[in-house]
Amino acid sequence: MGGEEAAMDRNQLLHEGVVAKFLRYVQVETTSAEEPQTIPSTPGQWELARMLAAELQAMGLTDVEVDEHAFVTATLPARGAEHAPVIGFLAHMDTSPAAPGRNVKPILHRAYPGGPIQLPAGPVLREEEQPLLREVIGHDLITSSGDTLLGADNKAGIAVIMEALARLLRDPSHIHGTLRIAFTPDEENGSGIALFDPARFGAVAAYTVDGGPLGELEWENFNALNLRVVIEGRAAHTGTARGTMINSLHLAAQLIGSVPATARPETTLGREGFIHVDRIEGSVERVAMVWLLRDFTASGLDAKRQWLERAVEALRLAHPGCRITVEALGGYRNMREVLETFPEVVERARQAYRDVGVEPVELPIRGGTDGAQLTHMGLPTPNLFTGGVNFHSRTEWVSVQWMEKAVEVLLALARRWAESPAPQARP
Repeated sequence: MGGEEAAMDRNQLLHEGVVAKFLRYVQVETTSAEEPQTIPSTPGQWELARMLAAELQAMGLTDVEVDEHAFVTATLPARGAEHAPVIGFLAHMDTSPAAPGRNVKPILHRAYPGGPIQLPAGPVLREEEQPLLREVIGHDLITSSGDTLLGADNKAGIAVIMEALARLLRDPSHIHGTLRIAFTPDEENGSGIALFDPARFGAVAAYTVDGGPLGELEWENFNALNLRVVIEGRAAHTGTARGTMINSLHLAAQLIGSVPATARPETTLGREGFIHVDRIEGSVERVAMVWLLRDFTASGLDAKRQWLERAVEALRLAHPGCRITVEALGGYRNMREVLETFPEVVERARQAYRDVGVEPVELPIRGGTDGAQLTHMGLPTPNLFTGGVNFHSRTEWVSVQWMEKAVEVLLALARRWAESPAPQARP
C-alpha cells in the first residue's frame, strides 16, 4: 500500500473533501476485461482495492478486509443508535472497457458558464447532445482530457461513500447505526458480484451508489440474458466453392439482419426491451457472436429468447450443412420483484432525498447494477445517484455540486435508518 495514499493521515482524509478523493481514485486504471478469466479481471482493481483499504484503516473504520477477489469491506460502528438495523453502502471499482481508462487526466472546470466544453484531446461536450449541461450552469464540473473516459462510473460513487464516512467520523452530532461498506470488482462485465457473500456482509439492506444525475433513485432494471451464438460452416476454395462452401459470415449476416428494426437498442426506450448483437468475430468457417437480450418482464425476456431460437432453427433448416450452437453466458433479473416486498427500503431513500431538498426521479434502469443481483441474493439493494453523466464515454462528466448532494443523501439515509426498525418482507 505504498505511495502517497499510504502516507495520508486521518486528518487529511477526514477534511480533504469529495473532489480530492474523486480526483485521486480516477487516476488508478481499473478498466475491467470483457470476458474475465479471474476476479478481479485486471490488476488495477487490486491497486485501487489496497488504496481504499489503507484509507479506511487510516480513517478509523473497523473490520477492514481485502479478500482473495479484491472485495474491500469495512465497518463503521454505530453511534447513538446501537440497536438500529445494519445497512450497507456499495460502489464498484472497475470502469467500462467501452472507452480507454489508462492515464486518466481529470480536469476541474470551475463555475461552468454554459455552452460547449472543448476537451484538450478533441471531443466537445455540447448542450444539444447532453441537455443536462443546461441544468448545471454555475456548477463545478469534472471531465477527462478527452483521451479517456473519466471514471465517474463508479469512482464518483466510491468518493461519495468515502466522503460520507469522513463527515460521520469528524462530526459527533451525526447519529447512525452500524454501517457496512463494500467496494467491489468487475461490475461492468457482470462477473464480480456473484462471489460476494451477503450473509457475511451482515446488512439487512444496502444501497449501491452507482446512478447518474441528481435525483435518480432506481429500484427496477432489465431482466437480462447474454448468449454466445456460434455458427460453423464449411470452407472451400472460392474458385470451386459452388455446392460445397457454407459461408458462416453470410449466415451470421442473415441472422443479424432478421432482428426487427423496432427491437434494437437504438430504436427503443423507456420500458421497451431489445435484442442486440454486441460482438462478432470469425471467418468463412466459423463465426462467434455475443447477443444481449433485455426486457423488464420475465415473459418478455423469454419471448425474445424464443424468437432467437426460432431464427437459429430456420437458418439450420435452410443450410443443413451448418452447425449452430447457442450458449447462455449469464444475466440478471429485475430487482423490482423483490424490492416490492420490502417497500420501506426504497421509501427511506425517498425520505432521505427529500430531507436534503432533492426530489426523487424514479425511472427503470435500462441496464443492470450489482444491486440487482444482490437483491436476488437476499440483500435488498436499490441504486442511488452519484452526479455523473454520459458514462462509458470520453465525454463523461460529473457535477461537484451533485456529488455533494449525494454525500448529503447518504448522511440523511444513515439517520433515517437509525430511527427505523428493520425491514420486514411483505407478501
